[in-house]
Amino acid sequence: MLTREDVAQIALLARLRLLPEELDQLTVELQSILQYMDKLRELDTSEVEPFTQAVDTTNALREDVVTNISDPDRILSNAPAKARSFFKVPKIIE
Repeated sequence: MLTREDVAQIALLARLRLLPEELDQLTVELQSILQYMDKLRELDTSEVEPFTQAVDTTNALREDVVTNISDPDRILSNAPAKARSFFKVPKIIE
């Protein structure tokens, strides 16, 4: 049985500041979740194949083609600031 003190300790570890009414509500909700998990634990899953996704999907992969486009004007066309053929960025280290 999950107690109000257990939930308060969990909230402390998670660095959550809960109001007393939130603590009461969360205690009820978490206890309900744990009861449901206990119910699921009773199911016999020995004949069930493990799976990673509920729906069969395939990745739509594209060919990995290396391109070495050396066009500084095109590369820098959307840069907010540039100096010659380089990106210009603000100085962050003194």
